[in-house]
Amino acid sequence: MKDQNIQIFLLEDDLSFGAVLKSYLELNDYEVTWVDDGKRAVERFREGSFQLCLLDVMLPNVDGFTVGKEIRQLDKQVPFIFLTAKAMKQDVLKGYEVGADDYVTKPFDTEVLLCKIKAILNRGRATEAPEAEWYDIGNYRFHLQKRSITKGEQEQKLSPKEAELLQLLVEYKNNLLPRETALKKIWGDDGYFTARSMDVYLTKLRKYFAEDPSIEIKNIHSSGFILQVRD
Repeated sequence: MKDQNIQIFLLEDDLSFGAVLKSYLELNDYEVTWVDDGKRAVERFREGSFQLCLLDVMLPNVDGFTVGKEIRQLDKQVPFIFLTAKAMKQDVLKGYEVGADDYVTKPFDTEVLLCKIKAILNRGRATEAPEAEWYDIGNYRFHLQKRSITKGEQEQKLSPKEAELLQLLVEYKNNLLPRETALKKIWGDDGYFTARSMDVYLTKLRKYFAEDPSIEIKNIHSSGFILQVRD
């Protein structure tokens, strides 16, 4: 079934590969805006409305990590996948720290990439499902559909994965959320890189609630996490 109006932002400097990947995505009913230079990427991103970004890392002028950081400042929610020939652990971890939803090493199977894209987009739709409109967490209110945390007039936008992880923590509030449960439900596996990625997102969530001493996200060694909210 066609994914109507799904706009993908593609940043890839290899003209041959970029053209092939753009055509492949369009054959699968996605609309693609392709940019081949990191220097022009953020400006082009501002001009559109995108549901997902594919960002090559090794680019002339401005690298993909820098572009990803700037995109994340503009849009807290849009998911993105890094595409790179660099498979060093520190590079993979840097990608997740920037806020990526996945990190794909070249060369890769385009069908696998397509499955990853669909999984990320479906997770976003699931997060927006009207299970519960609001969750009260201490002095904060977590709006699931809007992916936001509010406290008075202050609002913090969340990425799709931040919202999914916070929803799980709230569902297990004051009880242990097993690490394996969170990894498999949100990331689909419990490997090393996904575990490190989840730790990055937990650190971000802790910062969002730092002003309320009644809220604590505890790390239970080798077991999982507890969102503790004291009355």
